Amino acid sequence: MPELTDPFGRKIEYLRLSVTDRCDFRCFYCIPKGYKNFTPPESWLTLDETERLVRLFSELGVAKVRLTGGEPLVRQDLPEMIGRLGALPGIEDLSLSTNASRLAQHAGVLREAGVRRINVSLDSLDPAVFHEITQGDLDKVIEGLMAAKEADLRPIKINMVVMKGLNDHEITDMVEFCLLHDFTLRFIETMPVGAAGKDATDYFIDLQEVRDDLERRYDLEPAVMPGAGPASYVRVRGTRLRIGFITPMSQHFCDTCNRVRLSAEGTLYLCLGQQDRVELRPLLRSGMDDEQLKQALRDAIGRKPKRHEFLSQPQNVVRIMSITGG
Repeated sequence: MPELTDPFGRKIEYLRLSVTDRCDFRCFYCIPKGYKNFTPPESWLTLDETERLVRLFSELGVAKVRLTGGEPLVRQDLPEMIGRLGALPGIEDLSLSTNASRLAQHAGVLREAGVRRINVSLDSLDPAVFHEITQGDLDKVIEGLMAAKEADLRPIKINMVVMKGLNDHEITDMVEFCLLHDFTLRFIETMPVGAAGKDATDYFIDLQEVRDDLERRYDLEPAVMPGAGPASYVRVRGTRLRIGFITPMSQHFCDTCNRVRLSAEGTLYLCLGQQDRVELRPLLRSGMDDEQLKQALRDAIGRKPKRHEFLSQPQNVVRIMSITGG
């Protein structure tokens, strides 16, 4: 099978597909306060266009697709999209990232449509702190998580952005919560993506500090976790709990980057921390045949940068996180 390989020898096998930039939460590190410039639905790729692009990516060696947003569950035709993408030959892993606010109503539908595992953003177990970060309702998220367990979506990975002075006192509570419910836990460093992300850097914590503290509290051993993401894992010895650390700032993982991101309106972003992008919607609508589009994808991957510049040139990334899909 032909492969997508960038100029630095990295095989691209993972597509993060943002199905909408809209969200029913307002996490302050993701969407700037008062932001309303969301992409209108009529500008999104159609289901047929989305399916075609993902099929072409799969024929070029991409086997893993993660549906993201914004909040993907606000998109009403998501179950149909999942069913169509999950039926494509070559797509071996179809997963979803969500804030879980609507998961109670949709967990069973997602499982039936073809999603097997989910990542859930959960930055606090304290309702007041949770609302301060997200402007959302923690009870709805917990209800959604329990529905996902009941629907046998697994693994369920909890993503916690650790923020100094805001939620870092809850790290042990989150570990115990995930131990209780058999969830995987991943800690994430704040990143300066867009205006909101730059504000969040005031809360930055080097996750090595978090890891050192956990090693004093728990008996940890090295571990691995199936998936295509960048986390490095440990396991709490004697349990099934894996804890991952995603460190784009303190210990970047650019040398092993295997992913690109596609926005709802068809913009292919080649790096989360760079502005490099290719507009695919005009190409889809220009009458190109499949082979021409495949060559356009190869050419795009040929422009993938070596690494992000969050530290040296954070002003380079001006888009908001919900556009890119994280």
